[in-house]
Amino acid sequence: MATPSEKLAQSLEALAKLQTADGAIAIRARDISRTHRERLLAQGFLQQVLKGWLIPSRPDEAKGESTAWYASYWQFCAVYLRERFGTQWCLSPEQSLSLHAGSWTVPRQLMVRAPKARNAVTKLPHGTSLLDLRSALPAAADRQVVDGLQVFSPESGLIECSANFFTHNSTDVRAVLLMVRDASGLLARLLAGGHTIIAGRLAGAFRNIGRDRIADDIVKTMTAASYAVRENDPFSDRPNLVLRTRETSPYVNRIRLLWQKMREPIIERFPKAPGTPRNIADYLKRVNETYVTDAYHSLSIEGYRVTADLIERVRAGSWNPETNEGDREQRNAMAARGYWLAFQSVQQGVGQVLRGDNPGQVADDEHGAWYRELFAPSVASGILKPVDLAGYRSSQVYIRKSMHVPLNRAAVRDAMPAFFDLLREETHPAVRVVLGHFVFVYIHPYMDGNGRIGRFLMNVMLASGGYPWTVIPVGERNSYMAALERASVGEDILPFTDFIASLVRKALAGEPPPPVPKST
Repeated sequence: MATPSEKLAQSLEALAKLQTADGAIAIRARDISRTHRERLLAQGFLQQVLKGWLIPSRPDEAKGESTAWYASYWQFCAVYLRERFGTQWCLSPEQSLSLHAGSWTVPRQLMVRAPKARNAVTKLPHGTSLLDLRSALPAAADRQVVDGLQVFSPESGLIECSANFFTHNSTDVRAVLLMVRDASGLLARLLAGGHTIIAGRLAGAFRNIGRDRIADDIVKTMTAASYAVRENDPFSDRPNLVLRTRETSPYVNRIRLLWQKMREPIIERFPKAPGTPRNIADYLKRVNETYVTDAYHSLSIEGYRVTADLIERVRAGSWNPETNEGDREQRNAMAARGYWLAFQSVQQGVGQVLRGDNPGQVADDEHGAWYRELFAPSVASGILKPVDLAGYRSSQVYIRKSMHVPLNRAAVRDAMPAFFDLLREETHPAVRVVLGHFVFVYIHPYMDGNGRIGRFLMNVMLASGGYPWTVIPVGERNSYMAALERASVGEDILPFTDFIASLVRKALAGEPPPPVPKST
């Protein structure tokens, strides 16, 4: 008779075959036997989404945690909608534009159009839902398929979306407008439908982002066809950013738009920069003295279990898994050793910035070294493979419990140079501090270590304004992560700005962060 572990192995093999066959993320209950299904559900390898529908999950996830659902969301919806409606469905024009703009944030409610819809809400996990609306679909020429999701094309989405979407989701709309190279695709649809009001709105929108030629072409062509067009700017503000006409990546445009949108609120709320310290050696000495405290809190935020004793031992190189019987958690020790090595490299970057080097250029030149130092001990000890030091990630990554979906691997290659360009060009140290950290973790360029490197970046940028090295306490983790989520999902940078600003004010006043436990 098979043991419980052998039975579980059989069930996992059945699940693996199903996923290998069709890459299943959305799993229909009928595709796996009841015995296997119930066993995998009980052990946490499957989660139920709807009656008859499941998704893979990790057994080490806490009950009720959202990570598996958010990571599976878009693929699940694509399969589920295809099962219900075949090819006769399409996401709303508004949601279509957000996806074209590179925003894959999980929405609270996904709106879908389908001729055979029931005008009903389907409840999904963690407060999300799907609203299917009985509606005719756009013409085939006005639809596209993006990662299995049927969406409006950018041109048709701009014509069909509501006027409110321009003000409530200005970043998404502007990012899509910047993808349009000329007015011809829009004009064919505007003229065919006699859309005078929409033509005026789009002309105003293009002029708002500095695309006067497209705006003029829309108005003049509609007028030549005997349509009276009144140009109207649908946005509530005007970007100060010079938007590049030849940029084709919506992800790059999105990051540049977010940077411009978030910049002024940061300047208004952040404490005034002290300026470059006169005694650089003294500043670096104080940075070095914060190492144990900084390492403890930064590593603890990421879930590592470390103490002052362990940190000091790995810094000195005296930790040995064969002689230190109390240090059995090799992963924690290697993370601590990597943090020590990376901290030394970051200190060198701080010194370059204090001596007048451009902080954005220093970060661009050195962040790869910080990453390698963080994980080199784990590679040397066999915890990670050498390929893990290769650099930017080569697959999709998800953030635990977050509705924000980081950029896909191809977009990372476009976004990171643009990010460092923005850091290089930025003149205000407070903006470099807040957006240096936020935009880096928003992109999430590595499979692991993004939070630690984001906090290193923050402190290098703090040095550029003469602010003291600032530690984010592990006790403030929930507030920290919630503020990042608000910025990533809602484009609201104020909570994160206020969070960092409060810690910087304490550091300026000489208030120390919470103490580090010596041992457990």
